[in-house]
Amino acid sequence: MASTYSQLTHRQVYLQESDPEIRIHYVEANPPDGTQKGTILLIHGFPETSYQFRHVLGPLSSAGYHTIAPDYRGAGYSSRPLTGYTKKVLATDLHDLLTQHLHITSPVHIIGHDVGGMIAHAYASLFPSDVASLIWGECPLPGTTIYDDWKHTPALWHFDFHCVPDLPELLVSGHEKQYLKHFYDRLGQNPAAFTEEDLRFYETVFKAPGAMRAGFELYRAFEVDKVDNLRWLKEMGKVKVRAMILGGEGSLEA
Repeated sequence: MASTYSQLTHRQVYLQESDPEIRIHYVEANPPDGTQKGTILLIHGFPETSYQFRHVLGPLSSAGYHTIAPDYRGAGYSSRPLTGYTKKVLATDLHDLLTQHLHITSPVHIIGHDVGGMIAHAYASLFPSDVASLIWGECPLPGTTIYDDWKHTPALWHFDFHCVPDLPELLVSGHEKQYLKHFYDRLGQNPAAFTEEDLRFYETVFKAPGAMRAGFELYRAFEVDKVDNLRWLKEMGKVKVRAMILGGEGSLEA
């Protein structure tokens, strides 16, 4: 485990202790002088974990923010139940973590990348009064035109592959490192940013029993997410939270 990551504070809480067990691991960094400008919630993508944010947790806390990076349900060191991978459920998990277990009462700033962006959108849709600002992106949001236009294209071939029952688990088992490296090499603008140490870390995490299956379940829930997103848009209108989109010259949707 990288030193910058291991030196941060790691904790876990039980949102539900049985049937099924919902245990959420999170990494936390507090401002060194004890004063806080607010709380930042960092939501990772796939195939990554809270480890994704190891280089920014420290600087954000040094800038005065209480910073939290969880492994959402099924990811990293969190538990891997068989169900509950809609972005509505994942967002509710994280809201429960912050409000019921960490007792955060002020609106938080949310940053979500990739699938984490989908979860961030669901969080802001469901709990707008608890969100101070939203930064999200690098994901085609289910229910949007770009999602419908891109989901069956060669660039996003893994969307269809991950949705096939059981077969991805069978084919990837024992080849987790190669499969993960394929993601980082193909979709990263700077594949060299993923060091051999990073690959070893992610290989260890995703070789754990149920880890890849839980990751695939994120994709298997996309069509339910689409229904949820369109219903929220119809019933509540566009998200009113102050928002900014993550993107760049090399972004997939650019």
